[in-house]
Amino acid sequence: MFIILVYDANEKRVQKFHKTCKKYLTWVQNSVFEGEITEANLRILTDELKDIMDENEDSVLIYKFRTKKYYERDSIGISKPSHEDLFF
Repeated sequence: MFIILVYDANEKRVQKFHKTCKKYLTWVQNSVFEGEITEANLRILTDELKDIMDENEDSVLIYKFRTKKYYERDSIGISKPSHEDLFF
């Protein structure tokens, strides 16, 4: 499945959130990740984020798409390089 994950975390935990998400997804904006992920890896990722987060201060939104077929992303301004752009 393809997902977009967005988080809002206390600055004490932002780096841990970022590092954890980067293991599974592609970083596209501050606190925004996207990518293909299996159900099993999504469960692992969400469990890892739950271990890091303080539910009284932090939040995570996950948008799930069954397929990337109907997904389209427009970008305006500076964008971060994707994994594909990093390889020649």
